[in-house]
Amino acid sequence: MELRHLRYFVAVANEQNFTRAAEVLNIAQPPLSRQIRQLEEELGAQLLDREARPLRLTEAGRLLYEHAVHVLAGVDQIRTMMRQLAGVGRRRFVIGFVGSTLYGLLPEVIRQFRAGAGQVEVSVIECSTVEQIAALKEGRIDVGFGRLRFEDPAIRRIVLAEEPLVAVVPADHPLALPGAPVRLADLLAEPLIVYPRPARPSYADQILGIFHDLGLQPEALLEVHELQTAIGLVAAHAGLSIVPESVQRLRRDDIAYLPIADSAARSPIMMIHRAGDISGELARLIEIGCELHARAGTPHA
Repeated sequence: MELRHLRYFVAVANEQNFTRAAEVLNIAQPPLSRQIRQLEEELGAQLLDREARPLRLTEAGRLLYEHAVHVLAGVDQIRTMMRQLAGVGRRRFVIGFVGSTLYGLLPEVIRQFRAGAGQVEVSVIECSTVEQIAALKEGRIDVGFGRLRFEDPAIRRIVLAEEPLVAVVPADHPLALPGAPVRLADLLAEPLIVYPRPARPSYADQILGIFHDLGLQPEALLEVHELQTAIGLVAAHAGLSIVPESVQRLRRDDIAYLPIADSAARSPIMMIHRAGDISGELARLIEIGCELHARAGTPHA
């Protein structure tokens, strides 16, 4: 297995279509299909349900996707650190992000930014919002994308959108009626699965804060490390969870995503950078981010 196989597979999983994935990767579609077939043969497992429209990941495909995203992010981070250590003279622009933003418009924001970056080397690093703030102050990243609200005079934040939240319940749950919204109060009877566990404050605190503001208190909490783990535990009937609306791109047959009727059930998508930074690259990235979110019609704060 080579890194390119993982990159090809992740592109197909994200686009849910071989033709669109080939366009993103700038390769022909037949070779891409062959590479995915070779990967399946090497792993001894079918990764894609090719009969579904759009394409769907199998259980093995979902497992590989979850790990492949982290492997590729780690490789990019290692490459960035090695180039920095080697003192490469090319200008660098480093973008930090929290994992959940990859389900929304961030991949397209980065693609468009890369396309016009010229001689600037663009790198990406996955890190929490708290870690992004420290990395900005230390000069290790140039911009961050996250969801956590905070106040710091050294950091400027731009709210790109207020993304609606959805409830995740087992597919056979009594609440899982097609198109029927739920209220947060409806979710109190079962354990609430929140993430991420290690970093605080975090998205978990944001969710619990929404409950608190409505005078609600979940009776039981289950904290896990990652979004994918939370969804897997929902499928296992271990509890319910709440995720950003864009996460619905991660499709599974054993869960259902339900709209939430409470107007407070939203999570901000924020771009943060050092106060006073006026670089041309940053200005261009802000322009792309704001334009794409405005075009998508996502309500802003």
